[in-house]
Amino acid sequence: MSASLRERLWGLRVVVSVMVCMVAATAAQAHGDVRCDAIPKTEWRPDSELRDRLVADGWQVRRIKVENGCYEVYALDKAGKKVEAFFHPKTLDPVSPAPKSK
Repeated sequence: MSASLRERLWGLRVVVSVMVCMVAATAAQAHGDVRCDAIPKTEWRPDSELRDRLVADGWQVRRIKVENGCYEVYALDKAGKKVEAFFHPKTLDPVSPAPKSK
């Protein structure tokens, strides 16, 4: 392997490593501190209702799961942009992350 090729591969490894770190940091930031009120599961509305509402708004829902007492949705919005959003399980209203304390 020539020195020039080794240098190029090293540079590529560095760039890929930096990009992976940036993506990981962005994903961690997206969560923030999102929490929903603790309510009995019997009061939760079905996630299928949330999915139907989002699809009617033009979203392409990829996954819905429960995180910190909220519905966490991974989807593409109307514009095709990736979205990670949280919704209250009783009201299905969007939930924003709590402001980060400094």
